[in-house]
Parts: sequence; C-alpha cells; structure tokens
Amino acid sequence: MIKLQVIGNLGRDCTVNNVNGRSVMNFTVAHTERYRDAQGNQQDKTIWVDCAYWSDRTAVAPYLKKGTQVYVEGTPEVRTYQKNDGSTGASLSMRVLNVQLLGARPEGQGGGYAQGGAPAQQGYGQGGSYSAPAMGPAPVSMDQGGDDLPF
Repeated sequence: MIKLQVIGNLGRDCTVNNVNGRSVMNFTVAHTERYRDAQGNQQDKTIWVDCAYWSDRTAVAPYLKKGTQVYVEGTPEVRTYQKNDGSTGASLSMRVLNVQLLGARPEGQGGGYAQGGAPAQQGYGQGGSYSAPAMGPAPVSMDQGGDDLPF
C-alpha cells in the first residue's frame, strides 16, 4: 500500500455527491513548499491534490470550506489527460481515508489557525469516527528572525 499525507489549505468548498447510492465528498488541497533557489531568492511551489472521500457519514462536509487548513491521508492516484495544446498533463488525486480539520485561515491573514492562535481540532477517520488529536502550542514561523539562532 502506498500512503500519501498532505497538510494544506482547501482550494474550494467541499461538494457532496451521490454515486451509485454512495456518498462522496470532493475537495482540493493546496500544499505550498517554500525554498530558496540557487541565487538565494525565496520561491514558492504549490501542489494541488484532488481529494475524494467515500463515506456515508458526511457530517464534516459543512466544515470543509475554502481556506481551511486540513490534514488528509489516503492512497494516491496519478491521472493523465490531454491538454488543449495536444501535450499530456498529469494530476495528483487521493482516495481519502482520514481527514482532520486543523483550523481556518483568519480573514486577510496567512497561516492556518483560527482566531485566538489555537487550531480548531476535529478529525474524521475511516468510517467517519471522530478523533481529536492532542496538539501542543501553535508552531512558530521559521520565516521570522532569519539568521537569529539561539545558539
């Protein structure tokens, strides 16, 4: 089994559809990696993952709104398609086994935490069972303070 784990923000609101009598929740997660290139310039690289969560327990769907930070894990699938210009493209999708809400993005700010600095915690595993993992204090951004190391 190949397992994919992604922490990122939802790119659009979750939609719930019925396919052959089963419910499926569809949403996209954007994960952005920040790195420095060879010239020392900070670069961002965003990877989009299309997610399909097959479950009859869709209670989490109203909370899966655009901008919400989530943790999802499942099995990856790569799909190829033909672009308009004739070249072949690929997209990454995931059959979700577990989804956990980490928080909502405050209006006008980056970051993935709800107002007050603490992440909202709700998780729905396979079968829709609720689990809220214990989390410590909010992480400190490594982008601040650049070269000021404590040692």
